[in-house]
Amino acid sequence: MCFSSNVKQFVLLIIVGIFLLLGYVVFNHFNERQNMVWFDTSKIHIPVDEDQRNTRYVVFNHFNERQNMVWFDTSKIHIPVDEDQRNTRLLYKQPSVLVGRTDVVAVTPWLAPIVWEGTFDPDLVDIIYKSMNLTIATTVFAVGKLLVVAQGGWWWPNSLLSTLYRWQEISARRMEIIQTAIEHQISREADYIFCLDVDSKFHARWGAESLGRLVAVIHPWFYQATRDLFTYERRPASTAYIPMDEGDYYYAGAVFGGSVEDVYTLTKVFRNQLEEDARNSIEAAWQEESHLNRYLLYNKPSKLLSPEYQWDDKKTKTNEVKVIRFSSVIKNYAEIRAKY
Repeated sequence: MCFSSNVKQFVLLIIVGIFLLLGYVVFNHFNERQNMVWFDTSKIHIPVDEDQRNTRYVVFNHFNERQNMVWFDTSKIHIPVDEDQRNTRLLYKQPSVLVGRTDVVAVTPWLAPIVWEGTFDPDLVDIIYKSMNLTIATTVFAVGKLLVVAQGGWWWPNSLLSTLYRWQEISARRMEIIQTAIEHQISREADYIFCLDVDSKFHARWGAESLGRLVAVIHPWFYQATRDLFTYERRPASTAYIPMDEGDYYYAGAVFGGSVEDVYTLTKVFRNQLEEDARNSIEAAWQEESHLNRYLLYNKPSKLLSPEYQWDDKKTKTNEVKVIRFSSVIKNYAEIRAKY
């Protein structure tokens, strides 16, 4: 079959026109996508008014990971911004990944921060936590007659005070009392709880930098020692037993804390272990401090406070400790324990 030259030219023009039309469609398609953004609708919520509801969108279901994705035209979406947030300015010294303290370690092998002076910006920490409107409870324990003057501590107003009459009784019942207090009251009123001995004194700032899921304080007498020198419970018969070749740090029993939920779990385990030891007629070397170290060995704390947060007034200040924030006061243990 033969075609005239005019027919051939006509067909060629049609083909060229088709290609030009396809190119125009593809160009417009990609041009529109420049104003498009992927949003995971399973994780965010964007208010959509009626005008936006009618905006063209396409749902892609051909890949599993995109089943919850929707195209939104960002030129038509308005996200309200609070005026207070719009006008907020965070003014603080720029942090550095190269400049900082080099005389101490500021993070554990499991990536929990160790809080030392110079490792955080107090003003920035306060700005971050102030907006959260948190409530922090404390439990304070003492032997015999108790009088507490609340000074210098930012968390004192929500304290629960318990007076017992023998230091052994405090060790045995402290966890039971905390557990009961959390169940009956604190769980409904507080976000965090810290437990401390009353024979201590505030010297400097103790603020929101100490908050965490599970918080422990490194003991001032053992932070320079190796694990074989730690006074862990070494008798296998006790539920607080830690073998000689295990251990991270030695934690002070005078202060611990964290979220109400995590501290509740800790005290519940403590109570069960103390009761089991009592049934077996054994008492851990340092009572609840021994059990605390056992628990934190296998349930790593999310934040560690340096010895700044639990110094001992009998110990000379070391070069690493730039500031003493909280300390155990000097007392006559023999007199206290003989009397009670």
